[in-house]
Amino acid sequence: MLAGGGAARLGGADKPGVRVGGRALIDRVLAACSGAGTTVVVAAPRPTGRPVLWAREEPAGGGPLAALDAGLRHTAAEHVLVLSADLPFLGGPTVRRLLTALRESGADGAVLTDPDGRDQPLVAAYRRAALRREIDALAADGGLTGRPLRLLTARLGLTRVADPVAAFDCDTWDDIAAARARIREHGNVLDEWISAVKDELGIDLDVDTSALLDLARDAAHGVARPAAPLTTFLVGYAAAQAAARGTAADGPEAVAEATRKAAALAVRWAAEDQAEDQQGAKPGAAPDASPGAAPGTPPDAG
Repeated sequence: MLAGGGAARLGGADKPGVRVGGRALIDRVLAACSGAGTTVVVAAPRPTGRPVLWAREEPAGGGPLAALDAGLRHTAAEHVLVLSADLPFLGGPTVRRLLTALRESGADGAVLTDPDGRDQPLVAAYRRAALRREIDALAADGGLTGRPLRLLTARLGLTRVADPVAAFDCDTWDDIAAARARIREHGNVLDEWISAVKDELGIDLDVDTSALLDLARDAAHGVARPAAPLTTFLVGYAAAQAAARGTAADGPEAVAEATRKAAALAVRWAAEDQAEDQQGAKPGAAPDASPGAAPGTPPDAG
């Protein structure tokens, strides 16, 4: 990941540390590539949501080619993701699409394209051997410092992957504002919030959120509104205990099993209420006894 640069269009602000949806941009990108064997960030070290290796181009601020060269020196992986640190909507599925396109195409790299069809070379997967070959050639022919990245990509055979949302980057404060507004839209806010909470709590767990939402709905409607958050909390606690005891296959399965049990209980609870309502509605059904009356005593007795 290339996380240096002066962020001139942000007035020199610390762009990787700018928060979108409560998370620093750099942490959002790190979450998207959490499955990487080695993660190298080319920048001055800073706190991050997960451990990384730090590298620095020589000289500092020497530009993207020099930064890419510095990062490559810390990995021998056959396939290398090259990412900028300002991609608020990059996710794991897009990363996997890039890697799949690279493997299946036989090209030197698979590059994301923006809504206008332009290549985004800092949202791409490359063959390390191809990058190393062409960077070494450029270094021998004029050096790397201050030279544009297009000199490298022009020498590579590339395949393209279209994803206009994931290609969105934050170069200006207007971009930041647009990103913050987008994640609060109705169709995005829940997934964004869940991702932010998992990152904040250090949880790497994929669960069936729709099943949990159904459980919360049933608990709220069938029991009482406060039962929804309390029930989902208890499901999580029970799942953690089951996983710790080894009685569940893994975290997601433990959550799924606890969710199934709690959902069945909510159904039984609601069924009892319905049965009571139906019993009370039968013609000739006796009215409730007054408080304190003995069992079987007519309400008007005494």
